[in-house]
Amino acid sequence: MAEGADVLIGIDAGTSVIKAVAFDLAGRQLGTAAVVNTYREEPDGSAVQSMERTWADCAKALRELGQVVDGLARRTAAVSVTGQGDGTWLVGAGNRPVGDAWLWLDARSAPTVRRLWEGPLERTRFERTGTGLNTCQQGAQLAHMASLHLNLIGQAEVALHCKDWLHLCLTGVRATDPSEASFTFGDFRNRAYDDTVIEALGLSGRRHLLPPILDGTITTHPLTREAAEATGLLEGTPVSLGYVDMVMTALGAGVYAREPGVACSTVGSTGVHMRAVRSDDVFLNAEGTGYVIALPIPGVVTQVQTNMAATLNIDWVLGTAADLVAEFGDRPSKADLVGRIEGWLARSEPGAILYHPYISAGERGPFIDPDARAGFVGLSSGHRYPDLVRAVVEGIAMAARDCYAAMGDMPRELRLTGGAARSRALRSVLAATTGASVRTSSRDEAGAAGAAMMAAVAIKAFPTMDACIETWVTPLLGPAEAPDARLAERYAGVFEGYRTARQGLAPVWNHMAALRSRDVRLDAGAEPAELAIAAGQETGN
Repeated sequence: MAEGADVLIGIDAGTSVIKAVAFDLAGRQLGTAAVVNTYREEPDGSAVQSMERTWADCAKALRELGQVVDGLARRTAAVSVTGQGDGTWLVGAGNRPVGDAWLWLDARSAPTVRRLWEGPLERTRFERTGTGLNTCQQGAQLAHMASLHLNLIGQAEVALHCKDWLHLCLTGVRATDPSEASFTFGDFRNRAYDDTVIEALGLSGRRHLLPPILDGTITTHPLTREAAEATGLLEGTPVSLGYVDMVMTALGAGVYAREPGVACSTVGSTGVHMRAVRSDDVFLNAEGTGYVIALPIPGVVTQVQTNMAATLNIDWVLGTAADLVAEFGDRPSKADLVGRIEGWLARSEPGAILYHPYISAGERGPFIDPDARAGFVGLSSGHRYPDLVRAVVEGIAMAARDCYAAMGDMPRELRLTGGAARSRALRSVLAATTGASVRTSSRDEAGAAGAAMMAAVAIKAFPTMDACIETWVTPLLGPAEAPDARLAERYAGVFEGYRTARQGLAPVWNHMAALRSRDVRLDAGAEPAELAIAAGQETGN
C-alpha cells in the first residue's frame, strides 16, 4: 500500500445509477458521486445499454468524486467495482463492444429458456449451479444468441457482465468473478466452470467466450494509463474485481455472521432475500428456483430468492389514491401519502385480506410464472382503503416468508436494507411475518462498501474478510427489533392461506394470459376461428 494512501473507492454500477463512493480504511464514508444510468427498452422485450456510455458515466462518477474528496488520486489505496448482475456484455477485437449490452431486464430469451427447461440435463444444471434458469441470465441469453443472433455472437471474443466490462476498461484485463461464473456456468462448491452445465445450456461450442475467473480479494491489477486519464486517478492504482452487486450489498449490510440463523433482505423496488451458509449446507428446492451465489469468504455462499416486485406494490396502491384525489383537486405528493401509511395500518385489522404482490407481471421467486398477477383475496363490503394498504404491506412480507421457506428454516435474525427498511411499520410486519428479529444498518451505500471491503482485504488492510466485517459492518448494525408474539401467531396462520391461494390461482393466471394473447392477435387481424382454436389450445380446453 502506497505511503499516505488512506482511501478505498467502491464503484457500484446499478441499473438506475452508477455510484463511486470513497471510504477510509476503517469503513467510514467520505464522499459519493453518482451518474444516472441510461438504458433502452423496446416492444420486442429487449433491454439494452450502451457499453461505451456506461464506461464514460463510470469515469465521470470517479472524476466527480475527486471534486468531493480532497486529494483523492494520491490518497487512493485501491479501487473495486461491482455492478448489476446477469445480462450479456459482448466484447470483440481490440476490447471493443459488440453492440449494446443485453441487460438482466431483457426478455428475448424466453423461448430458449422454455426449451432448455425441458432438456435432459436441466436438473443436473440446477444442482451444480444452485440457480434456476431464467431470461435474466447470461447462459440463457448466449444460448438464444447462438440460435437467432449468429452475427452478433460471431463477432464476440469474450462474454462479460457489467462489472467485468468496467474492470476491463479500468485495467485492460478480461475476467469475471467467482460469483457470476459459478451461478451461471459452474459449480458453487468449487467456484469453477462446469462442462456439464455448459453442455446443458447448449454452449459447449461457445466455451471460448467464458473469461478467466478472478477473485478480487486475492488479486488486483493496476489502473491503466488510459483509465487514469479518463478518471483522474493515478496510473498503477490497484483495482479489485468485486462480486455481483447482490452479494456485495448483502456483505456490506451484514448477511454474514459467525452465529447461525442470520439472513438479509433488500426491500426496494424488488425484493432480494438471502442467507449465508456453508456450501455443504445449501438447500436445493424441488422447484429448481433461486440462486446460490458465492461470497468472498472461503466455503461460504448465499442462498437467494428474489421477488420481481416489493415496494413497487406500495407505489401502485398509493398511486391509485393519488389518481382518485386528483380528480377532485390537487394531486397529493408521494411523500404525503407515505407519511400516512402507519396511520392507515393502525386503523386496519391484521391479516384480514390476502394480497399477492405480483404487480410487475410475473414472478421469479420462490416460483417462476410469467403469467402471475397481483390480486386481493377476501374483500368484503366493510373493507376500506386502509385495509387495502395493510394487505399490500403484508403481501410484501408474505412474499419474503415464501422465499425464505423455499430455502429451509426461517431466519432467527433478519438484517434489512433498501428504502423500505426505514419504515417502522414495514419492519414490524416483516418481523412478525417471518418470526425473526429485524435489524437495520446505518450504512448508506452497502453495495459500494461490500466492493471496497474486497479491496481492503486484497491490499492487506485486513488479514481476512471476517476481520474487515468486524470493523466495517458490525458497529453499524442497529438494535434488534423483536417480533410481536400475537401478530406473529396471526401471520403464521395467514401465510398458509397466502401460499394455498397463490398455488390455486396459477390456472387462473394462465387462462387470463391466454385471453390477453388472443386479444393481441385479434388486434393484429387474426380470424375468429383461428382465435377460438388458439384459445382452446392455450387454456387446455
